[in-house]
Amino acid sequence: MTEVAETESVPTPDAPDELKLAAEFPEASREQWRELVAGVLRKSGAIGEDFEGLPESKLVTRTYDGLEIQPLYTAEDTVEGTGFPGLPPFVRSARPEGSVTTGWDIRARYARRDAKVTNTAILADLEGGVSSIWLRAGATGVPVAELGDALNEVYVDLAPVTLDAGEDYEAAANELFTLFAEREIPASAVTATLGADPIGLTARTGTAHPLAPAARLAARVAKSHPKVRTIVADGLPFHEAGGSDAQELGAAIAAGVAYLRALTEAGLDVDTAAAQLEFRLAATADQFLTIAKFRAARRLWARVTEVSGGKGAGMRQHAVTSPAMLTQRDPWVNMLRTTLACFGAGVGGADAITVLPFDAAIGQPDAFSARIARNTHAVLLEESKLAGVIDPAGGSWYVENLTEDLAQAAWREFTAIEAAGGIEAELASGALAGRLAETWEKRSKRIGTRRDPITGVSEFPNLTEKTVVRDAVEDVPGGGLPRYRYAEAFEALRDRADAHPSRPRVFLATLGPVAAHTGRASFAANLFQAGGIEAVNPGAPEDIVAEFRASGTTIACLCGSNTSYAEEADSVAKALKEAGATSVLLAGNPGDHPDVTGYLFTGCDALEVLTGTLNELGVQ
Repeated sequence: MTEVAETESVPTPDAPDELKLAAEFPEASREQWRELVAGVLRKSGAIGEDFEGLPESKLVTRTYDGLEIQPLYTAEDTVEGTGFPGLPPFVRSARPEGSVTTGWDIRARYARRDAKVTNTAILADLEGGVSSIWLRAGATGVPVAELGDALNEVYVDLAPVTLDAGEDYEAAANELFTLFAEREIPASAVTATLGADPIGLTARTGTAHPLAPAARLAARVAKSHPKVRTIVADGLPFHEAGGSDAQELGAAIAAGVAYLRALTEAGLDVDTAAAQLEFRLAATADQFLTIAKFRAARRLWARVTEVSGGKGAGMRQHAVTSPAMLTQRDPWVNMLRTTLACFGAGVGGADAITVLPFDAAIGQPDAFSARIARNTHAVLLEESKLAGVIDPAGGSWYVENLTEDLAQAAWREFTAIEAAGGIEAELASGALAGRLAETWEKRSKRIGTRRDPITGVSEFPNLTEKTVVRDAVEDVPGGGLPRYRYAEAFEALRDRADAHPSRPRVFLATLGPVAAHTGRASFAANLFQAGGIEAVNPGAPEDIVAEFRASGTTIACLCGSNTSYAEEADSVAKALKEAGATSVLLAGNPGDHPDVTGYLFTGCDALEVLTGTLNELGVQ
């Protein structure tokens, strides 16, 4: 074997100056792509032969903030000025190292009143990988005097505590400081978030809560405990009231500004005041909007602190998987929703993430659901290495444009709040609640028509699922902004149907060969099952009327092709009515059929159809 001297280099073959992928193919142009899009849309009937506009305009989608999402982004859509991680405007990360060295903070929520039960859950979670504690205390959680019991054997210097004590935030903070002192943890080493949020409490309860006491507490804490944050600017009340992403961001930033004013009036400079704040935002199953939301939020806060005379602070972010998106029906699907939400928040650069257990909409989580929640983090951090790259979505033309557009929309919402006197004035007048209600109305319509599908509830429901039973969640403050869950209207219909002595049924009258009616029969069955109604489908019966009489229902739905409708719909509908059908529906586009009483089609109001069907079947 020939030895190579240390000074010699291993020769490499000559390489081209530039590597071009698919260099043997001619370069494609946007115009060529546009022609291909137009061809597909013409075949589908979305545009006619005489269409003169841009064909991709038919593929544009819009968010609840009116943001237009294009079907294609290229280098022509490059967004400038996103900066570098750890530097203003902090779009790419509030820290120069991102989450590469430690991953994000895995924060679990505890909302039981029993201190010993809470302690058991905390210790199990910490052993399973949780790194910080979000603890409800006071009137709606662990009694303040029993905080020590809830945190027994917890190394609070290693697992920071975030309090959620409502009106009792000052008493809970003092009790926590007493606990630190008893355990001889130096004030300089204490890390915690005290969770004072009078604005969030006002939004939740409808009763005004002053900011001054929280500001005085923050001023005292800033001097004695430099690593402790006192105040949380919570966007969840606005998100759960049905708000859009920009509305949530705008309100949260406005709350942050109100706190900034109160803190500086209490004697803190802008940078010290900003360091006292943590922002809490919802992460949803829309991964791209979630990514954009956390990136845009940092840019907004950096601008606020900059124009306030500070250095431009990086926002401390706590992401919570959306309570509004969780379902009570088929709750196992919530595991997928929270995984997507956690992914989006992690990619978006959130500092701490709480994955709500999949059964959180039903009641208190059990040991299994808590384990799945914390293991969601473990898979994303340890197995997929999601935090191994800073801002992995950065540079994506789509994500950068979505971030920019969302930031601009949120800034408009924020400045509108400020122009009206600030977040407290907007809550007092009801103006903010009115805008949130308008968005909820739009969202409700899209949910009701299944344009915003909810898997396992409005789409692909499972009528044979086993009921998941959990301990009830203790009462939470109410009286202010409403709390919605997206699935609640469909789930209310399922509850009605399940409470009926027998399962309500609709007969599917299938016309023509199986291949001709399968699609529409599946569509109709899926729609009815979303209301807890069983769809009786005999396939291709020889005697439809006899099968209808044997079905035990008085409602039928015709399912077939357009050809079979033209040939058979009128005669079959008439025969079914003569056999006792009180209603005959038709799955497909509306047509002129005198004995058909209603039509089911993509985009129809499914909630209205289901409510009417249950009423007609006598389901109370």
